[in-house]
Amino acid sequence: MSTESPTYAGPVDETGRWEVCWIGGGMMPLTEVFLACVDTAPGLHGMVGSILADYFRIAPMGALELACQDPDACGQVASTAGARAATPQAVVMLAEELNENAFRAARRVRSSLPKLPILLVTSDRNPDKVLSILEQGVADFVTPPLCPGELLPRLWRLVQNHGPKEHVVRPVRQNAALSQLIGQSASFRSAVEKIPLLARYDGTVLLEGETGTGKGLCARAVHYLSLRAEEPFVPVECGGLPLELIENELFGHEEAAYTGATSSRRGLVHAAEGGTLFLDEVDCLPPAAQVKLLRLLQDKQYRPVGSSRAYTANIRLIAASNTDLQQALRQNRIRRDFFYRLNVLRLRLPSLRERPRDILLLAEHFLHKFAAKLGVPAPTLTASAAQRLMFYDWPGNVRELEHAVERAILLADGRIVVTETEIDLMDAARPQATSFREAKAIAVAQFEKSHIESLLQIFGGNITTRAARAAQKNRRAFWELIRKHNIETRQFKAASL
Repeated sequence: MSTESPTYAGPVDETGRWEVCWIGGGMMPLTEVFLACVDTAPGLHGMVGSILADYFRIAPMGALELACQDPDACGQVASTAGARAATPQAVVMLAEELNENAFRAARRVRSSLPKLPILLVTSDRNPDKVLSILEQGVADFVTPPLCPGELLPRLWRLVQNHGPKEHVVRPVRQNAALSQLIGQSASFRSAVEKIPLLARYDGTVLLEGETGTGKGLCARAVHYLSLRAEEPFVPVECGGLPLELIENELFGHEEAAYTGATSSRRGLVHAAEGGTLFLDEVDCLPPAAQVKLLRLLQDKQYRPVGSSRAYTANIRLIAASNTDLQQALRQNRIRRDFFYRLNVLRLRLPSLRERPRDILLLAEHFLHKFAAKLGVPAPTLTASAAQRLMFYDWPGNVRELEHAVERAILLADGRIVVTETEIDLMDAARPQATSFREAKAIAVAQFEKSHIESLLQIFGGNITTRAARAAQKNRRAFWELIRKHNIETRQFKAASL
């Protein structure tokens, strides 16, 4: 093997610019990694080993087990090539299935060697299992078909960025990228707390939720918390792209590709090079347009209109949908192959109806936001105004609430309070005056649901023992409360794996 540092290179665009990923460093030995199999993965071991062999040193068999038993000995691992001892910089874990053995192995490596990033290679594409093992501390994952252009840059990126700073847990509320995602309800916190985890992985993310729930903010948070934060974030409103222009807008075109194309033009995929391409309202794409995106979603490759050459995009894809794509799949509005390429890591954002305790919290935030914008003191809500906000159904979710508060401040015209009169809601019947008993029943029901969700969040959906005991309820009574408030427990269980 040559003592020079080998490179992996691939063409980026027609200008001849090359993306070069240096592996190793000059005359120094190549970076060393652990290669570990969970159960039996002979097919994966052969493929991964052949890709890594010329670019990384692979620690000998049994070295990872010894390092986990004695982490201080990690730096004395001898390489397979007989070179001097080196300190492995990453763990490449192979698992055909994401079963309990895979989870146990990930937990053990993370516990014993917390500074080493783990790259998982698995044939298991189950989104829930993938998300769960990422929560165990796996930094990134790759699924077959494997190629050097997919595996090597990801592993080297982890090696370059590993260190204590990558493994310090930062509270969600203190992270600037998440500062606009406001809420205290358990269902909302459960979704938001997954964002740093999704940001760490470089694969496709699918955001689902009604219009106005904050999918765009979440997409930006994923981008700005990722290693691509310094590169472009390019949003694309798929619903506004005419079918005949989708290829041209996304992929660009060559000179003379069609009548009127007097010069070449680069598309939005090229504009996002190195960063994130956000496909908003992806459910609005007709099936014919979905076909045009399949290759980009699968291999990150695309071909400009009129070009005979395919290019590889160095981008991260995030897609968002206003509708349930699984239902759209059953209705044949979404192609099956298109859905499976989008559905790698899925995050659902709750509607404002599902998080009523956040309504007044958000209203207070928007009151201060728009008051500062207008240069006036932030007004307060009267009891009747607050009640009107709480009793409204919010079909437009947080975005509609934001606009309603902005209108209210303008209509208040500098007054220090916002009354019910200024709360102008579309097609909203004004709430009838309620008795103390009725108002109390509503408040108790809201408290019950919020408190149960909080307990399920804390105890990971374990309703049979710990959550019920903390509520000082027997298991049957606790189940009845869950059914009464239509609480879905699976989301809390999945978050705890």
